Amino acid sequence: HLSRYAKRSTRVGLSVNTVPCTVKPTVTLQIGDAETDSSRPGVYVIDVTLPIGQTVNIQEISFKNYYTAYVSVRLLRRDGEGAAKWTTCLRNHCLMPSPHTEEGSQDYCSVYRQQMLIEPDNVTSVRLILRQPSSAWLNFSVEDIKIHPCLNEDSEWDIPDWLSDLTQVDQLCDLQGLPDPQTVSSSIQQMWALTEVMQTNQTTASIGRFDVDGCYDINLLSFT
Repeated sequence: HLSRYAKRSTRVGLSVNTVPCTVKPTVTLQIGDAETDSSRPGVYVIDVTLPIGQTVNIQEISFKNYYTAYVSVRLLRRDGEGAAKWTTCLRNHCLMPSPHTEEGSQDYCSVYRQQMLIEPDNVTSVRLILRQPSSAWLNFSVEDIKIHPCLNEDSEWDIPDWLSDLTQVDQLCDLQGLPDPQTVSSSIQQMWALTEVMQTNQTTASIGRFDVDGCYDINLLSFT
């Protein structure tokens, strides 16, 4: 039973460009005869292919979850000689903190390049392996699958415009009136060295608060 009031989050991704791709029909992985076995399958596979002859260096894979608890990602990559090989780049990534509750069940999700176990370069096909161990949901899948390419292959990050603007503002801040960083650093190092010397030379002898040569000086005492 699916709640009509399930919460949905807003997707925020680093990349806005997408590559043209084809999402193939979902394939069910099930032990036994799918026609006679009445048990609900717990694993689905979705293949996403690029146009023939094209490859992509992936920055981000985004999609909308629909009651999938875990996702693994495999990539079909071409090597320098043109041979293609399947490689796992993400294993059992959690989409729902608890498979039996609705938290995260309809969120927009992204898998970024930095999360992957390998460099997702020269990719011709993406395979999403979806898992839902809970029997509480009649069906599960992912929707609105998009592949975002690396816009700048020399950089691991495609920085959005709003983040670049913030960086420029920080760089243009007026630093007048602030102490010189080098001077502050030097003073801190001197204070640290002085502390170390004092700790090294610390005496273990007891010093009385008002004790002067074994007696109390009346001038050091106060009356209330």
